[in-house]
Amino acid sequence: MNMSRETALRIALAARVLPGIGVGRLLEMLHQSIEGPLTEESLQTITVTNLKTGFASADGEEDGEDISVGLPAIKEAVRILWGEMGSESLPKPVVLEQVPERSIRVAIASNTGERLDGHFGSCLRFLVYQVSAEEKTLVDVRSALEADFAEDKNGFRVDLIRDCQVLYVVSVGGPAAAKVVRADIYPIKRIEGGEAQEILAELQSVMAGSPPPWLAKLLGASAEERVRFALSEEVA
Repeated sequence: MNMSRETALRIALAARVLPGIGVGRLLEMLHQSIEGPLTEESLQTITVTNLKTGFASADGEEDGEDISVGLPAIKEAVRILWGEMGSESLPKPVVLEQVPERSIRVAIASNTGERLDGHFGSCLRFLVYQVSAEEKTLVDVRSALEADFAEDKNGFRVDLIRDCQVLYVVSVGGPAAAKVVRADIYPIKRIEGGEAQEILAELQSVMAGSPPPWLAKLLGASAEERVRFALSEEVA
């Protein structure tokens, strides 16, 4: 019996959040724990203990305490297999009645809560914020789940955030970065990641001070103002 698209998607995404675990290895463990076909309903019978035991056995750890896959990752994988996709821990977007003046739209590649911890080509979602020097508001949470089924995966992801001007990622490959730039989105790589609110607060400080020319342009500064910003940076 062939798996449904939704079932295959859940398994692929669950494997992604488990470090060092491929889809093949996860499938083996699921077949060991589930009698009969893998379906959306049967995946909901999987527990943290099922996966922890499976990984412990594969690692040669009888008690399962020293397994290479951490418990938080296993819990996230189980939520994905159940179809919850960790939505209960996601921040809630707000509908803005009016877009603040001199604000930009910022996308953050994320796998967990309200954090920057995603690679462009594999993150589970993009958190989208409207950011001015005074305010920052989460306006959307965009799932990247369907990207795995797209012929052009990176192109699909770019289209998800095409209305954004800035993108924060933990990493992004050269070809993908080129597509981001061609869409007039400015990519910023933060290898260490971090809390989204803290990263945006740093951006706001730059916006309120002397923003670099590329950011000043996004904020609608005139060519003369951008030159002044650049000169003030040189003097500083």
